[in-house]
Amino acid sequence: MSLPFEGAISEFYTKTAPASVREAIKGAGKKQILSDSYPYETLMSKSDYEDEIEALQLELVKLQADVKATGKRVVVVFEGRDAAGKGGTIKRFRENLNPRVARVVALSKPSDREAGEWYFQRYVRELPSAGEIVLFDRSWYNRGVVEKVFGFCEDDQRAAFFRQLPEFEDMLVDEGIHLFKIWLNVGRAEQLKRFLSREKDPLKQWKLSWIDVEGLKRWDEYSDAIKETFERSHRPRAPWTVIRSDDKKRARLAAIRSVLQHIDYASKDGNVAHAPDDKICGGPEIWDG
Repeated sequence: MSLPFEGAISEFYTKTAPASVREAIKGAGKKQILSDSYPYETLMSKSDYEDEIEALQLELVKLQADVKATGKRVVVVFEGRDAAGKGGTIKRFRENLNPRVARVVALSKPSDREAGEWYFQRYVRELPSAGEIVLFDRSWYNRGVVEKVFGFCEDDQRAAFFRQLPEFEDMLVDEGIHLFKIWLNVGRAEQLKRFLSREKDPLKQWKLSWIDVEGLKRWDEYSDAIKETFERSHRPRAPWTVIRSDDKKRARLAAIRSVLQHIDYASKDGNVAHAPDDKICGGPEIWDG
C-alpha cells in the first residue's frame, strides 16, 4: 500500500523527530498518555466516557431547542494544532443536533475575490442568524498562526489583523452573539502518533495535507505564533478556553462543558453541565507549548 506524500510522516518519525518524541511513541502502551506533563497517565475508559457524553449531548439538544425558541446566536471557534482533535470534538457537538440549527463552517483557501476583501469579511458572512449555532472548524485565527508559520501573509497584514481583532470580537459580543473560543492543545509525541496512524489508515489518509507534513518540522515556529496569539487575543470579553487534548475523550467532554457552563438555557441540568475538568481545561496559562 502506498503511503501519502511518499511516506514523509514515517520518514520524519524515523529520521528527524526529536529522540524524546520517538522514545515516547515507541515505549508507550496502548492506553498510555505520551506526555509526562499530562495530569493523567492513562486514557479515560470507554464506559465512563459514553455515560458522560450521552448526558452532555442531551444537554446540547436542550440548548438547541432553547436557541431556536429564543433566537439566541452562538458561535464556537475551534482552533489547535493539526491532529489536536478539532474535527472529532465538533462531530460530538453536533452529532444529535439539527443541521438547520447547528452548522459547521470549515472554509478552504480564499478565492481570488475573497483574497481581495477585508480579511474578516468571509467569516462575517458565516455568522449565525437568530436561532442558530455556528461551529467554526478553524477561523479568522488562521492569520495569527498558520499564515504566519507558512508565510501566507505579510507582517503588516498580520499586524493589522491583531489591531482590528479586539474591536471585531467586541462587536460580535455587543451584538448579543455568545462567542466561545476553544483551543485544543496536543503534545508533540501524541500529534506525531496520530499522524502516523492516519498515514497507515486508508480511511483516514484524506485528512493529511502538505501543511501537516511541513508543519511537523515547524513545531517551534507554531509555538511562538500560538503564544503571541494568546497574548494578543485573550481578553475578558473574548477569552480563550485551552483544553489539553492528549486524551480525546476527556477533551471532548471538557469542550462541551466549557460551552454549556457559560450559557443559560431552559431545563439546564447543573449536575451535568458543570464546570469542565480544571486539570486539563483553563486559560492560556495551562497551554503547554
